[in-house]
Amino acid sequence: MNYLSAEDIEKSVGDKLLFSKLNIGLDKGDKLALIAANGTGKTSLLNILAGKLFPDTGQVSIKKGIRLGYLEQHPQFEDNISILDLISGSKSKLSTIVHQYHEALKFHAEKNTAESQKILEKASADMDRKSAWDYQDRMLRILDRFALKNPEQIVSTLSGGQKKRLALALLLLDEPDILLLDEPTNHLDINMIEWLEDYLSRQSITFLMVTHDRYFLDRICSRIIEMDNQSIYNYEGNYEYFLRKKEEREAAEQAVTDRAVKYVKRELDWVRRMPKARTSKSKSRLDAFDETKRKASIRKTVNNLELEVNMSRLGNKIMEIKHLSKRFGDINILENFSYTFHQGDRVGIVGANGCGKTSLLEMLTDRLEPDSGQIIKGETLVQGYYTQEGLNFDENKKVIEVITDIAEFIETKKGNSISASKFLQHFMFTPQMQHNFVSKLSGGEKRRLHLMTVLMKNPNFLILDEPTNDLDIITLSKMEEFLEQFPGCLVLVSHDRYFLDKLCDHLFIFEGKGQIKDHYGFYSDYQPQTTEFKEFEDKAKNNGIKENKVNIPQESKKKLSYKEKAEYEELSHEIEALEREKQDLEELMNSGENDYEKLRKASDRIALIIELIDEKSMRWLELDERA
Repeated sequence: MNYLSAEDIEKSVGDKLLFSKLNIGLDKGDKLALIAANGTGKTSLLNILAGKLFPDTGQVSIKKGIRLGYLEQHPQFEDNISILDLISGSKSKLSTIVHQYHEALKFHAEKNTAESQKILEKASADMDRKSAWDYQDRMLRILDRFALKNPEQIVSTLSGGQKKRLALALLLLDEPDILLLDEPTNHLDINMIEWLEDYLSRQSITFLMVTHDRYFLDRICSRIIEMDNQSIYNYEGNYEYFLRKKEEREAAEQAVTDRAVKYVKRELDWVRRMPKARTSKSKSRLDAFDETKRKASIRKTVNNLELEVNMSRLGNKIMEIKHLSKRFGDINILENFSYTFHQGDRVGIVGANGCGKTSLLEMLTDRLEPDSGQIIKGETLVQGYYTQEGLNFDENKKVIEVITDIAEFIETKKGNSISASKFLQHFMFTPQMQHNFVSKLSGGEKRRLHLMTVLMKNPNFLILDEPTNDLDIITLSKMEEFLEQFPGCLVLVSHDRYFLDKLCDHLFIFEGKGQIKDHYGFYSDYQPQTTEFKEFEDKAKNNGIKENKVNIPQESKKKLSYKEKAEYEELSHEIEALEREKQDLEELMNSGENDYEKLRKASDRIALIIELIDEKSMRWLELDERA
């Protein structure tokens, strides 16, 4: 069943054509990813599909009755209200149903008429149909899942990352038919990403997303669409399949161009010698020549990111951390931490949001004072610090001015000096782009510009805080190639598991309460140890957010013990009793009872019973599988 279709979409920004005659279809259950370079119009296309931006030509059609939800890259909220008030007033489908039910309940308690009874029955049926009885619990659980612990917090006090997580929580809570997701993994920690991975893997979920997270792409997407040279290319498969087919497509296109060039050279002599009197046959040959000449003239513009650094010499003494401790009020982020950096160290830092990863980097770069302990740095140490927020660029400056304000000439790896303009071209800023205002750059292009300002210092100790956010996959691949060859020390905070696995063989794992685990190995070696039981545990806790698979730990698959057999039998009786109680309460709700307090308690009890039934059913299913 087709949910959404876009036909012959074209969009330009100023003189720049983003895309032309694009056609995209989204069917029920489709799991699509959109891949393109920064600045080619990915976000503009999502805005058009979401109805927030009009195309220059073409049209977007959404099937009647289909609800679309859009996670924007930088969501905006009304500031002076609490998270709870924002959710209550969001006018989402579920919140509206819950509000209508409570209004009907109150109306029936006041009037107690046949009409009020009918309204209450319809509201109750809507609650049943959308499984909305435990809406409040589900809301609190999903907020907690995205580390939004205080529903009373005022929205204006949230960070940019917290607002992105709030927008995602609101979207998933509403359960729209189509999800449009612009970089959904930005500002999520790894546990959140893995949970979202499981959620989006559900068969009923339909989405189109822009993301740079390659593990995420590989594990949940069934189709990838690539936007390249203002056109769309479709690939039926995951990210690994896309890479293989993209290479084949580009090789085939190059072969066509090469053949056309040879043909033109051969035919050019005939055209020059052709008599003026043209026969129909010669006209046909001329037309074929003109078309082939057009193909031969096609040259795909390839902008390669050329990252290089003239690394300052790094002495034997690099950096030593001695008994470092730091607290913020009651929150202990670091306690008595010590480590000595050595030549070639490549350290990845992982942990939940808010655990103190960035604070450690701020202490390493002297931007934050520790409560106790010391950091001793070698005399030859030159740090380059790529921050999560990026530089606060003057939006009214031109790109070239941002660089020349730092230096007119930059020393390269080979010891030569190049102009700021030439250096910008290494970072895929064409001469035309260099004279654009910073305000015209995409989020990924601004991050690329920020990376330039870091590498201009020729550091030998590189610190990167979430460098993958907003960068396209092409830029990421080039950055990985550079960092793999970087001879100095690397410290990297990232939620991108692929990026961590590729670059880091040593992890600092923030475990909470000030403790950091020093793990030698790749993230994928450590990750199974931390999530082996987590998926099963989350399934039981978050029955309101149902996933399509449960990974039960191997030790749980043994035969049932005597005690478990008794539990297995008892669970059947308990579930039956809860079902009967739920049925009795529903009959009370529809009986015409006008005691509002009694009806409210019955409603609350029904929500609790539904949760108990789900929890006990999950345990029964686990035991049943082993029985």
